Amino acid sequence: MTTDLPPGTGSSIDRSPWPALWAMVIGFFMILVDNTIVSVATPAIRDDLGTDYNSVIWVTSAYLLAYAVPLLVTGRLGDRFGPKNMYLLGLTIFTLASLWCGLTGSIEMLIVARVVQGFGAALITPQTMAVITRTFPAAKRGSAMALWGATAGVATLVGPILGGVLVDSLGWEWIFIVNVPVGIIGFVLAVRLVPVLPTHSHTFDWLGVALSGVGVFLVVFGIQEGEKYDWGTITGIISVPLLIAVGVAVFGIFIWWQSRIKAEPLVPLGLFRDRNFSLGNGGIALVSLAITSMSLPFFFYAQGVRGWSPTESALLMAPMAVVLMVLSPFVGKLVDRTHPRNITVVGFGTAAIAMFWLSQLIAPETPVWQLCLPMALFGVSNACLWAPLSATATRNLPMSSAGSGAGVYNTTRQIGAVLGSAAIAALIQARLTANGLEGATEAGQGATGAMPAPVQTAFSDAMSQTLYLPVVAFVIGIVLVLFLAKPSHAGHGGAPVGNTTKDAEAVAEPQR
Repeated sequence: MTTDLPPGTGSSIDRSPWPALWAMVIGFFMILVDNTIVSVATPAIRDDLGTDYNSVIWVTSAYLLAYAVPLLVTGRLGDRFGPKNMYLLGLTIFTLASLWCGLTGSIEMLIVARVVQGFGAALITPQTMAVITRTFPAAKRGSAMALWGATAGVATLVGPILGGVLVDSLGWEWIFIVNVPVGIIGFVLAVRLVPVLPTHSHTFDWLGVALSGVGVFLVVFGIQEGEKYDWGTITGIISVPLLIAVGVAVFGIFIWWQSRIKAEPLVPLGLFRDRNFSLGNGGIALVSLAITSMSLPFFFYAQGVRGWSPTESALLMAPMAVVLMVLSPFVGKLVDRTHPRNITVVGFGTAAIAMFWLSQLIAPETPVWQLCLPMALFGVSNACLWAPLSATATRNLPMSSAGSGAGVYNTTRQIGAVLGSAAIAALIQARLTANGLEGATEAGQGATGAMPAPVQTAFSDAMSQTLYLPVVAFVIGIVLVLFLAKPSHAGHGGAPVGNTTKDAEAVAEPQR
């Protein structure tokens, strides 16, 4: 059965929204894999390009930063010019930048290429959530968000496994080059299957874009570079604490500006009147921060202390991915039937237990099978977090704000990842110094072989201690989701935020 597209398209689409979602999931999966795929290749990139520890960390942080900052405006661009058009543009930029990453020969150019790649990813991500919000009825959105959440979770966990195989077999360049054929396939499928949806006129708050970008950059740069400058002066009167303080102040000005702007704000603060939207954003930021911050010390331990290859160390993530894929369909069905608090408390609780358990096992002689147990439990956690949080946060979004709401949600998720990457880099250096290994980060990053036996225990202790960061994040998440409310508009296609006629008319937009 078909239904007419908006006037002027001259075509029709299948009424089922699933083919379009599956087509977009390909691009979404690819960009999220690139969030974590570099972590397992970090030692190889460092050795091949002859750079230092802090510079190679920026290969990940630059991507995450370039991904996070534009999300607020790219979601609104999808509302204005259509999610399909923005998705295709982003996929093109991302694919070409991936080729650039694979062909570069210096750490500086790799970081620049990753910035461009991150911008392409920022164009893609909000469109996937916006299409779900605008094409699936609210009462059935849980299954769609389960696919979206499972894609995010599996990509986050599979990235290191895929990266390990590619680094060992073909070289680190191929973790980027492999995106090219996948991007081409995803582009063709999106052209054929993703519908052209009605657009909504929006103005753009460019001052808000600048304020949010400056705030994110200053805070992230300050956190990541703090240990390098001993949390003191960088140059002249500029110090690390000053950078972080200015970044926080700029964020404050950004929020004030959003409340005062007469035209459409970059972040419609009215969205946060929905308690579940606010708590869902906080929850996904904590999840993203924790997952990003746990992978780097774990791979330094696996490759530097145990001497495992990138593939061998990445395969320790396999129990997480398998459990997540098995449980996600069942959790997706529960999302539409049960209170979101029930599922997410289980998710955050098991995640905190799994990370604390893993931290106690980080030692030179721990049997592999013991490491796999908390990893499997962490798969349960991810299944109970990604889909439930995204479905709960977006269930009541008004149709006219589907893009901006998705942009806010994904911005929050990415800022969590950026802060996680920056914070864990600083924490690793701090714990290495505290364990008597100042200047010994080089030993933990060799692409092949284990570090000298005399420093293995101290290095393992340092990596173990850094895993307390994700434990704390997950414990905070438990408290946060206790305040989730049972959705009151399930099955009504979303509720408008505020009382404007425009929002009311947008909610009445026919579902496709």
